[in-house]
Amino acid sequence: MNKITIVSLGPEPAEQNLCLGALSAMKKAKKLILRTEQVSAADLLKAEGMEFETLDFIYDTAEDFDTAHVKAAEYIINMALESEICYAVIDPLHDESVKQLYKENSNVLTLVGVPIHAPYVLKARLESPYIVTDAVSLKVYSAQYPICIIELENKLLAGDCKLSSAPYFGDDADVLFYEDECKPYKKIKLFELDRQANYNHKTCAIIMPGQLPYKSRYDMEDLLELMRILRSDKGCPWDRKQTHQSLRPFLIEEAYEAAIAIDEGDWDSALEELGDVLLQIALHSVIGEEYASMTFQEIVSGICKKMVLRHPHVFADENIGTIKELRSSWENIKKQERGYDTVGDAMLDLKRGLPPLIRAEKVQKKAADVGFDWDEPKEVLKKVHEEADEVMEEIRLGNDPSEEIGDLFFACINLSRLCGLDSEDLINMATKKFIKRFVFMEKEVKLAGKALKSLTIEEMSVYWERSKAGDDK
Repeated sequence: MNKITIVSLGPEPAEQNLCLGALSAMKKAKKLILRTEQVSAADLLKAEGMEFETLDFIYDTAEDFDTAHVKAAEYIINMALESEICYAVIDPLHDESVKQLYKENSNVLTLVGVPIHAPYVLKARLESPYIVTDAVSLKVYSAQYPICIIELENKLLAGDCKLSSAPYFGDDADVLFYEDECKPYKKIKLFELDRQANYNHKTCAIIMPGQLPYKSRYDMEDLLELMRILRSDKGCPWDRKQTHQSLRPFLIEEAYEAAIAIDEGDWDSALEELGDVLLQIALHSVIGEEYASMTFQEIVSGICKKMVLRHPHVFADENIGTIKELRSSWENIKKQERGYDTVGDAMLDLKRGLPPLIRAEKVQKKAADVGFDWDEPKEVLKKVHEEADEVMEEIRLGNDPSEEIGDLFFACINLSRLCGLDSEDLINMATKKFIKRFVFMEKEVKLAGKALKSLTIEEMSVYWERSKAGDDK
């Protein structure tokens, strides 16, 4: 196959932006093909007496752009079988037919030129960094930098770009809208992006990010920067004096509040509470920056690496067929990461800061993994009765029953685990039921014209039994 040389025609007008190298290459070309004739460079080439063909016949008849780009690349490759080809496009960096050529053929030389976005960026007086993308390829992950969207060819594309950008920039973000590179921009809001009068392949939109502290949409980098401001000399005294250690109780509290909101199915509250958890992570990250203990990037990189390593059935070639096999694989990977030699090592590594019920259940599961477990719940129930008898004996003897009560708790957790139930859920349900019955009892006593403190335990028990009858009401 003969060589294919790709040249950049650059933005309009060609008299100002067509590079000498590109013009020279086109003049020397044995066969010159333009992506489209709808550019001023085509008129310039005609004036120079140069012969060329275009691919407009492909783009005018294809079902969609993706098909057209593939057919265009195939046509260029077929022509290159006969002679060297010079293929001229507006901007090779953003031309999809060129990208397709790169995939299909390695014998391609590209001559760079003036990028298509240059006139728009210069008129907007943007300072680096900024992001440039064509409308079809737009993917938004952050609103920290301006996004220059080129080739905004029609209202449908503009609508897609608006919907992709709005969650990050906000509907009221400022947009610099250019109908083409020769006209000044019009300042609009993002929600108006698909409501303009005219669109064509030269249309461009630059979405501008908002400025802290007041934005309609924020992202993770905004949160981190707000924490840096609050921790600065001009920030908040309370935030400034916090340490990793002083924030520990708040992290636990916020995590519990998020868990409660999830348990209750209150998704508005869950959104808010998970935000409070994220705030704690952001604060720890910024404190970590200051004391070189950690950064947010290190936190994210660490968890991403862990997820990749612990999912070899997804990111590698390991074949795992069942949930049991998956759990076994997960535990084996953890052993390798942390250097466990025995199950006891794994138990010892379970953090004491875990909620006690969760820690106990994790220890029991690790024992069960090596077969040290009961076969069914009724066998554990015998152990519960045994431990209850031992508590009773310690109390009868006037001894401290702490250790035996702990054993009783541990046996009850084993029982709930063997029943496929969560110990924390069960104790929360029991506590909730107790509160509900107690409130019922208080109301009934008050309706009877009595004071709860004035009643004997036997009298209270009467009302308590009534509260049980009201459980289903």
